[in-house]
Amino acid sequence: MSRFYFLIFCLISALLPPLTASAQQQSFAEWLGELRAEARSLGIGEETLAALDGIAPLGRVLELDGDQPEFVQTFTRYIDLRVTPGQIGRGRQLLREHAGLLAEVRARYGVQPHYLVAFWAIETNFGSTTGGFSVLEALATLAYDPRRADFFREQLLTALWIIDDGHIAAERMTGSWAGAMGQLQFLPTVFRNYAVDGDGDGRADIWGSLPDVFHSAANFISQSGWRGDERWGREVVLPEGFDYALVGARDRKPLAQWRDLGLRTVAGEPIPVADMEAAVALPAGAAGPAFLTYNNFRVTMRYNPSVFYAITVGHLADRFTGGPAIAHMPENETALSRVQVAELQEHLNRLGFDSGEADGRVGSRTRAAIRAYQFDHGLIPDGHASLELLDGLRN
Repeated sequence: MSRFYFLIFCLISALLPPLTASAQQQSFAEWLGELRAEARSLGIGEETLAALDGIAPLGRVLELDGDQPEFVQTFTRYIDLRVTPGQIGRGRQLLREHAGLLAEVRARYGVQPHYLVAFWAIETNFGSTTGGFSVLEALATLAYDPRRADFFREQLLTALWIIDDGHIAAERMTGSWAGAMGQLQFLPTVFRNYAVDGDGDGRADIWGSLPDVFHSAANFISQSGWRGDERWGREVVLPEGFDYALVGARDRKPLAQWRDLGLRTVAGEPIPVADMEAAVALPAGAAGPAFLTYNNFRVTMRYNPSVFYAITVGHLADRFTGGPAIAHMPENETALSRVQVAELQEHLNRLGFDSGEADGRVGSRTRAAIRAYQFDHGLIPDGHASLELLDGLRN
């Protein structure tokens, strides 16, 4: 199971209040005893199981659950924090420093070095910020919480297997509050399925071995469908009168059709045509930049199903190789809080535009409701949730 499914679970349930131990049918000690027994039945050794001694639910993990930046930042803020002159310069330096290793990885998996380094940068700031939580303790906290118990129980049992198999010592298995591990931020099941021993020492160490880090990342990306002879996408200019109903990942068309519809490069030229399909993404609505996104963009979203994330990885990779800054960034972009998004959804529902439960999340159903409302009221139907739209709904 990949990180995609983890984030989908978070989308559904992050707004639910975490249950305290008193709300459980078992005490944590009882629950942990059952988990030990299950792990033992799966062949996990007693020395590994000793790593569970003394662990307890972490309140900070439950606080952080549901507070992910993809859902509270504007596109402008999100990308400005991650694509900086310092990050671009550091990435170029590391591409030169590790050119031999990255060329070896590309020859084996077909993933271009500048994209690998962009993933590395966005995930952990080139390996410098991997998270300070004990993976076992974080996963035990989330597995004990009934909301996604089965999912995180599998992650915890897999983490124990990783330790038992000799890949990492329990005290070195650190990661994020959600159990994403090492310089790649792999969940344990992703590690199990895709981690590679790149340096030949018999272990897949995504915490401390750069050969293991790059081989494992490239293996995951490659097996997810990456095409090594294609880019991720490009910024484009939409023609006047563009049909905004065509925006979104589901409406993929050959590049020749997009050119015939009048899409142009930022320089004003007709878009280049190849035997590829693409979709249009508007991360900040019609007032912001437009992107044609290709197959590798969709693969990037297997790593993290956020449009902001996927565009940022691709754009940072472009900047490493001399690409320009995004030309049409919005001005004074204002983020909506979850309370404001829930209010927007309530207004849409009241007016007969079905946005589903007013959960404070802008998903596909809410974007469709926004687009229908915009069509009905003569607005640009970009499906974008904005403060201007909310103000209009209030009135």
